[in-house]
Amino acid sequence: MDTSEKLFEQACKVMPGGVNSPVRAYRAVGMTPRFIRSAKGAYITDVDGVEYIDYVGSWGPMILGHAHPQVLSAVAEVMQHGLSFGAPTGRETQLAELVVSMVPNIEMVRMVNSGTEAVMSAVRVARGATGKDKIIKFEGCYHGHSDSMLVKAGSGALTQGRPDSAGVPASIAENTLTATYNNLESVEQLLAANQDQVAAVIVEPVAANMGVVAPEEGFLQGLRVLCDQYGALLIFDEVITGFRLARGGAQEYFGVRADLVTFGKIIGGGMPVGAFAGTRKLMEQVAPTGPVYQAGTLSGNPVAMAAGLAQLTILNEQPKIYTQIERDAAWLAQQMCELEKEYHLGCTVNQIGSLLSVFFTEQTVTNYVGAKSSDTEKYAAYFRAMLKHKVYLAPAQFEAMFVSAAHTQQDLQATVDAARAVMAELSTEA
Repeated sequence: MDTSEKLFEQACKVMPGGVNSPVRAYRAVGMTPRFIRSAKGAYITDVDGVEYIDYVGSWGPMILGHAHPQVLSAVAEVMQHGLSFGAPTGRETQLAELVVSMVPNIEMVRMVNSGTEAVMSAVRVARGATGKDKIIKFEGCYHGHSDSMLVKAGSGALTQGRPDSAGVPASIAENTLTATYNNLESVEQLLAANQDQVAAVIVEPVAANMGVVAPEEGFLQGLRVLCDQYGALLIFDEVITGFRLARGGAQEYFGVRADLVTFGKIIGGGMPVGAFAGTRKLMEQVAPTGPVYQAGTLSGNPVAMAAGLAQLTILNEQPKIYTQIERDAAWLAQQMCELEKEYHLGCTVNQIGSLLSVFFTEQTVTNYVGAKSSDTEKYAAYFRAMLKHKVYLAPAQFEAMFVSAAHTQQDLQATVDAARAVMAELSTEA
């Protein structure tokens, strides 16, 4: 029994499933989770000292790599003055100003503590501002674990085969309508059938919680048109895509305006933080200036604000980072496609920006149905073999790989070499 196995056995006695977030339990890949000791750059090291090339990146925010020296320095400096005040600090304003300067179409920001909280709050603003109750979301898109969003959800809920959750009242779920990603007709049908009842359409502009699924040409633009036509707000959930696809996130990348935008850990350099943002008119609906109540004792935590300022300043001043990581991800995706042609395992590779997924299905994956056609047992075998080759992937088929600025060409080549060996092994077994 290695150290991770011992720690997991201990954890299972005091935490549900031995973890604090379901996907970490490795149940989808039939393993004991690796317990992590440290991380730096493109590498993560477990408690037994085994080092892996990391493509999880704390689920996205480590766009510069782990333990970036400028981020660590900023955190170390502010920690000397205290960890939390529950009172305003200047860094909150500085970070909000930086976010507003980088992201198109927003004028005000409210800091929160997680992506879940950001989405929950943005939906409340949409309902409060429009006076309507219903929300349209998409099958397989994950927007956190608030009650109204756990309907046909992605990420860990999809991985466990339970895209809905016990404990969500039917009276809440009935106000969440579900459409098909990349299908505008399904959205229009819901809007027409619920005339003047839909407060907002919420979407991951790039779906990244059923694996990576990019929007087809015209899809996001069509959502904007439909929302305007039917008097609904358009919410971009950019907990993953914000500041990762581009400086200005998906709004900049695709040239589509959202009414409200949500962000996650990337704005805090990986610290527990989130935010929601929009026009001044919408955001002034939020207390204390408006009737929509939202609060948080740790919101705008000084340590998280310092980390976020450091990371976003680098991204703002060095836009070439986005060119680099998109190029690297595209190269990696192309190499994986070439390996599939050679070994015929039945894989489909999706990539956009610095995000990619290898789906174990021969179908083109453009929505939830396509993603669900994946052979999860084959992915589990692939995951376990890649881990043996020191490549750390998400322990579930329906998650993304994240390429960071810290990944070198040598790291990428080592990953391809590992994948070649693994695919050769799996094709022999098949």
